[in-house]
Amino acid sequence: MDDEALETALDTRTGVSPEPVRRVEVLGAMVGRRRSWSLEQKLAIVAEARHCDNLTALARRHDIRTSQLYTWRRELRYALEVHTGSRDAEPMFVPAVSDVDRRGDVAIEVEIDGAVIRISRTAKADLAAAVVQALRSAR
Repeated sequence: MDDEALETALDTRTGVSPEPVRRVEVLGAMVGRRRSWSLEQKLAIVAEARHCDNLTALARRHDIRTSQLYTWRRELRYALEVHTGSRDAEPMFVPAVSDVDRRGDVAIEVEIDGAVIRISRTAKADLAAAVVQALRSAR
């Protein structure tokens, strides 16, 4: 295939001469700019976001990206959790109840203080040990 035929085959704008690509600025005023925000400024913007319905408009008003606003909110939430200690270090278990009887698949059955654990032949050993250990420590 010659060069002219290849250009015609690849050109979706048949009949239009090729144009040079123009440079487009996508981000406008925010390109290449790094600012530092004080803690008070961040807290004020996050507090304003609590009562705002449109976070994108709020971010534009303060000339920040929406992702930055979400990051500040997440960081504040984590800081509050650490300060108040609301996150438990211990994992919490929920009792599991099953209506399906799979005793044919059970290799080991363990009872600890009234709780029965049925361990399948295909269960991983470390998972079974972790479940047994969790039951022992919970009792």
